[in-house]
Amino acid sequence: MSIAAIIVAAGRGTRAGGDQPKQWQALAGKRVIDWTVDAFVAVSEIDCIVLVLHPDDMERFPARGKIELAVGGDTRAQSVRNGLEALDDRGVSKVLIHDVARACIDASTISTILMSLNDNKASAPALAVTDALWTGADGLVSGTQDRNGLYRAQTPQGFDFEAILAAHRSFEGDPADDVEVARAAGLDVAILPGTENNLKITSPGDFARAENILRGQMDIRTGSGYDVHRFGEGDHVVLCGVRIPFDRGLQGHSDADVGMHALTDAIYGALAEGDIGQHFPPTDPEWKGAESHIFLHHAAKMAADKGYDISNVDVTLICEFPKIGPHALPMRAALAEIIDLDTDRVSVKATTSERLGFTGRGEGIAAMATATLVRP
Repeated sequence: MSIAAIIVAAGRGTRAGGDQPKQWQALAGKRVIDWTVDAFVAVSEIDCIVLVLHPDDMERFPARGKIELAVGGDTRAQSVRNGLEALDDRGVSKVLIHDVARACIDASTISTILMSLNDNKASAPALAVTDALWTGADGLVSGTQDRNGLYRAQTPQGFDFEAILAAHRSFEGDPADDVEVARAAGLDVAILPGTENNLKITSPGDFARAENILRGQMDIRTGSGYDVHRFGEGDHVVLCGVRIPFDRGLQGHSDADVGMHALTDAIYGALAEGDIGQHFPPTDPEWKGAESHIFLHHAAKMAADKGYDISNVDVTLICEFPKIGPHALPMRAALAEIIDLDTDRVSVKATTSERLGFTGRGEGIAAMATATLVRP
């Protein structure tokens, strides 16, 4: 192993508000900590990630893959030291140290820092200060400060592992960051270009900024589906995976689950992958009488294989009868199980057509569905 990352996530983050530390709060569909860790996991050059957590939080993020855990200390510096010590004698040559609250970090910045460490013992991203700087007292401006040569520090900060470990072991006090520790040990630190998007979530308003940045990086797709099946002979209908006793049945090449067919087409549509007929031709005898969960599972797996998560789905059944209300919850549960989604992200509802059209005349059932897919 030669390259490691330490993500410091042991703080309590009270300035950010909320009922729990900021790293555990929701942000653009995931937790802050998930965004940060995933950014480092995606960088193939990094062999190991040490996630430093508060002692009370050790069960909230199980170690997995190249992610391992270390217990944080009373200060940020002690937490970093604990992470470094966990990597000692393991052949690490380079280490990145990052604040978990910088959830918008991108792979390009991480790779640039790692590349810089080929020629430097220490490198860190920063933004040159461009605003005028004042000093103040009692709510009044007391003077100005020359901004030339001033930078806003960011993380991750990269170091030769042995050098920064020795620097932390010898440092006394509470440093502003690891660059201060490195410089106290005589290390030169190269300044690399930072990005405005690499903000540190500190106050409540920062969550909105970070969410805008992260959602801008996400691929969000919405698809719609529509299907119709007529009534014929039978003693039940299958709707959204639930068998409902009825004096007629729905006619179709498969089991004629009109709700599941509409939802399947909605997922295919979001992926721009045609419809059920394209993947399971009705002319193929293999699919005669097939249960529709086969089709829906295929669509959901295709979405997963392309890197998409299904965010939520909504199915509307259009019929005069049978009554859907008593069966809506089992239908939601059945669909949720097939597409591996929480039930509270699955909606099934019904409406009539006020006795107008073929559904109003009781000739069959129609269904509409929408599905939203997200690829981070």
